[in-house]
Amino acid sequence: MAILHYEPSRYPYFTTVYQDEHLLILNKPSGLLTVPGKALEHRDSLQSRVQTVYPDAKLVHRLDMATSGLIVMAFGKPNQGQLGKQFEQRKVAKTYHALVWGHPEQNQGCVDLPLICDWPNRPKQKVDHDNGKPAQTHWQVIQRLQHASLVELKPITGRSHQLRVHMLSLGHPILGDRLYAHPDALAAKPRLQLHASNLSLNHPNTGEVMHFHSPAPFKLDC
Repeated sequence: MAILHYEPSRYPYFTTVYQDEHLLILNKPSGLLTVPGKALEHRDSLQSRVQTVYPDAKLVHRLDMATSGLIVMAFGKPNQGQLGKQFEQRKVAKTYHALVWGHPEQNQGCVDLPLICDWPNRPKQKVDHDNGKPAQTHWQVIQRLQHASLVELKPITGRSHQLRVHMLSLGHPILGDRLYAHPDALAAKPRLQLHASNLSLNHPNTGEVMHFHSPAPFKLDC
């Protein structure tokens, strides 16, 4: 699905949560690409903005354009490689918060469903038990609202659109999700209600365990 309208806010240009000579933790807003798109009108991105100020800053991982929250960049290739290995080896602990449609029957659980690209409908992903890559997500209800629920999501794997498809599989799509939400859930909020709120990793130089937090900017009025 093409980007129908792309005009991300330039204020603030980018938001720094933490910075030292080795790594940079940023808070990405919803609606901003992590990396530049191919089209000229999609060149604006978090990566390009940061590299305008810090040319040596290198991306370590990505968030979907519609997802907001914590994202890691590194200064120099050695730090990028060290941090990248932590993500590959699943040593980075990530927690997301989301507003989902309705009320899950249980208070917590784990979704273990393999995912693959839904090629005719890309970039959408789908569950495929025969050819999909393993994907697991732990979830827990934090608060039950009138028509929706605030949930905490802890992905074990990092597949594309994993949290969005896994919540859809439970019958509780994330509000404001124009790829996967049904019309009522889509209309409930003007943006995807998914935020990368907590991140824990080892410092690439000292090995110190570091924890970062960014509160979800959701209005619980649904």
